[in-house]
Amino acid sequence: MVKEHMQNPDPPTDRRRLSPLKIAWYVCFAIGGMVLVCVLGVLLFPNPLVNRFIKPAITKAFAEAYPAYSIRIADMQYSVAQNRFSVDSVAVSSADGTFSGTMGPFSVSGITWMHFLWRGSLDSGDFASSVLEAQDIVLNLLPSHYELRCKRLSVSIPDSAMVAVSLAIHPLAGDEQFFGESKYRRTRFIVVAPQCRVMGLACLELLQAKMYRARSVHIRDAFFDILIDKDKPNAKDTSRLLMPNEILSSIETAVQVDSLSVMNGRLRYGERYVVGSTPTLITFDSVRVLAEGIANHGARGTAVVIHAQGTFMKGGTMIVLMSIPVGSPEFSFQYSGSLSGMNLCALNSHLEPAEQMRITTGILQAATFEINVASGRASGSVRAVYRDLTIAAINRHTGSETGFSDTIVSWIANTFKIRSTNVPDESAVIAIGKVKYMRKRDDPFFGFVWAALRSGVQDVVGW
Repeated sequence: MVKEHMQNPDPPTDRRRLSPLKIAWYVCFAIGGMVLVCVLGVLLFPNPLVNRFIKPAITKAFAEAYPAYSIRIADMQYSVAQNRFSVDSVAVSSADGTFSGTMGPFSVSGITWMHFLWRGSLDSGDFASSVLEAQDIVLNLLPSHYELRCKRLSVSIPDSAMVAVSLAIHPLAGDEQFFGESKYRRTRFIVVAPQCRVMGLACLELLQAKMYRARSVHIRDAFFDILIDKDKPNAKDTSRLLMPNEILSSIETAVQVDSLSVMNGRLRYGERYVVGSTPTLITFDSVRVLAEGIANHGARGTAVVIHAQGTFMKGGTMIVLMSIPVGSPEFSFQYSGSLSGMNLCALNSHLEPAEQMRITTGILQAATFEINVASGRASGSVRAVYRDLTIAAINRHTGSETGFSDTIVSWIANTFKIRSTNVPDESAVIAIGKVKYMRKRDDPFFGFVWAALRSGVQDVVGW
């Protein structure tokens, strides 16, 4: 029987089976384990994952959006606790070599970046809580031979604020090389602003390129330097320099800045008549500017209103009120103002290189002006009360006023030409100078404003 039992064992008729609930439990456990491993990988080793997946996706998305440019991104880091991406450096360049830019340490936090993982792109709303920090920004605008530098840039989208520290715009080369690159007349600009703060910035609209809108822009201790090489002829086949209203009207995207203020600024305007020589200079110090209503789309008659005050040639205080229509593409505007008393000898830094004339004595008591510009043609009046004005002709090369011909010219000018005193009394009426000036092709905005005013001053004096 034992043998029979061994030869004919009863086969099992029922195996032990797993219930569906247990199968689901094991599957969830396996998935949970995988998720845990991934989370631990992200928490403990986020940087390799970011550089393996995120950085190539960013490079690809940039190439698809801007095919004419290339981008190079250095190593990226990601902080899970702060939800912040950091990059050691970024470099962007155009395929035709007309633009290049670099950026040092760069970070952006608060991005809702899950969309990027699934779609490979981000919506502007994904940046609603973001804060951007960038250092050592350098942009080379090669066709214009200019460079923009910024030591630090901070943008907070939740606060609608942007701060730029140590902002500078200047030519890539020195003055002689900059002017020497062209056989025609050029205008050189330098702008240095230790701090620029923008408040009420519509950051999301800016990202979408729908509108450039801000409540206020504040600039402190800025320096503006303009120099023209008038030793060269104008390029007749080139367009004129754009003026503020022309620049605004040429921008297709809507621009709106409620107010722009400059505190403790400096302005220097120069014209060079001989290569390597000292240029003529007009300077303003302790400048305060308030511009309101900056926009490029507005109702007819809408204008940018500018209030400005500064120390003119380290002498008198000049106050200017200016109104620039924003709806008209023509170069038309109005400005008026006043100048307090000053020693007129302070003007010699402008007169000597430009006119080969020197003011030896002269006191300005007060001056006022009203000027209207219509389609680039300036007209108006200048009233100035001054006394004891005498001038001397000087040698262009030595600056001496004792030469025989210089002495004769000085005597004729002081005796027959200029009006030495313009103080009203019972027997005389104060002379009023007529402003008459037509915009030239190479006139920058401030150069035009000064040239128009100077024409009225010269008419008062009888120059």
